[in-house]
Amino acid sequence: MSMITERPASNPAGRPPARAVEGPVARRDVRAVLSAYVALTKPRIVELLLVTTVPAMMLADGGLPSLWLMAVVLVGGSLAAGAASVLNCYIDRDIDQLMRRTKRRPLPAHTVSPRSALVFGLVLAAVSVVLMAAFTNLLAAGLTLAAIAYYDLVYTLWLKRSTPTNTFWGGACGAAPVLIGWAAVTGSLAPAAWGLFAVVFFWQMPHFYPLAMKYKDDYARAGIPMLPVVASTRRVNAEILIFAWLTVLTSLAVWPLGLSAIYGVPTLVVGAVFLVEAHRLCGRAKRGEAVKPMRLFHWSTMYLTIVFVAVAVDALI
Repeated sequence: MSMITERPASNPAGRPPARAVEGPVARRDVRAVLSAYVALTKPRIVELLLVTTVPAMMLADGGLPSLWLMAVVLVGGSLAAGAASVLNCYIDRDIDQLMRRTKRRPLPAHTVSPRSALVFGLVLAAVSVVLMAAFTNLLAAGLTLAAIAYYDLVYTLWLKRSTPTNTFWGGACGAAPVLIGWAAVTGSLAPAAWGLFAVVFFWQMPHFYPLAMKYKDDYARAGIPMLPVVASTRRVNAEILIFAWLTVLTSLAVWPLGLSAIYGVPTLVVGAVFLVEAHRLCGRAKRGEAVKPMRLFHWSTMYLTIVFVAVAVDALI
């Protein structure tokens, strides 16, 4: 076991040398490094992506897919999402250090070196694609590779820094796990798969714009043209409402594509609440009142979770 030894400068009195500082300190250092690498993968984003993947697989199978296939897709999908996030942190390390929300991430905090992060991200990406290709099918593996490449090379490196429509165009990455899960089960993509993809795609605007509203000054400081930074409040409100309605309407349009009232009724109810929250936020902003954008942000996460849990339950029953 490695240790950190403290050596005295001198020992004139002939006292025994200071004892080595071992075990606990070394273990804390290892835990800190491991924690930093885990943080690079943005585990909360991984969890959210898996929430949409498993129900899509269940609907594609018409029940419960084999546990082996689910395990492979969950592991492969987690590695892929983690790889995309690590590479995102590597590319964004220059702007992350300028934003209060991100300056404590491992790269701005110098807990992990840029080179180590790059190698880590590339290894995760390679392992995820190889795993999907070896144990699912080439369509699922190809979609996995495309999602990683699009998120890091197209969205993070280009769109995020150049256009206020970056959230819209980047939405395909967040919705890709639905298609990957479906393809892993069937080797193809059915209308229901594209319908669920559209739900997640449209959902990302009313989900992310409130977050961008809260950290508007952060994004402005870093020179990132998120919509709330460069557009009027009226424009941001309009897009939140448009995409909130599109999300709910698309979720209901999926209902006849192999789903029953077990999916439809809770989706209708939770969709109505989601719309009420979106209109409440935009109404307060329009009137110049104090707004709490994170309320819609957190509720949107709950909305998507409930919708996809309904998909899973419907597929089982």
